[in-house]
Amino acid sequence: MEQDRLNKIIGKNIKKYRKITIIEGKKLTQEKLAELINVSVSLISNVESNKSKKGISITNLYKISVVLNIPISKFMEDDNELQ
Repeated sequence: MEQDRLNKIIGKNIKKYRKITIIEGKKLTQEKLAELINVSVSLISNVESNKSKKGISITNLYKISVVLNIPISKFMEDDNELQ
C-alpha cells in the first residue's frame, strides 16, 4: 500500500474513532485530543484531513490509540476493502 493512501486511511480512522469517544461526558475534540497526547491541534487537524505529507509518527499513533482505547491496528483498516 502506498504511503499517501495509508496516511489517508489512518487520518480517516482517527477522526472516526475520535468522534465516537466520550471523555468527561463530552465528545472528544481535536483540541482535547491534542492536549491529551501533547501535540499541536494543527497536527491532529492535518492528519485527519490528509493535509500532512509526513503522516503521523508511530509514537503519536500509539498515544492516540491509548486515549481512544482502540487497538492501533484499527487505524489501518480500510472500510473500502471490505466492500
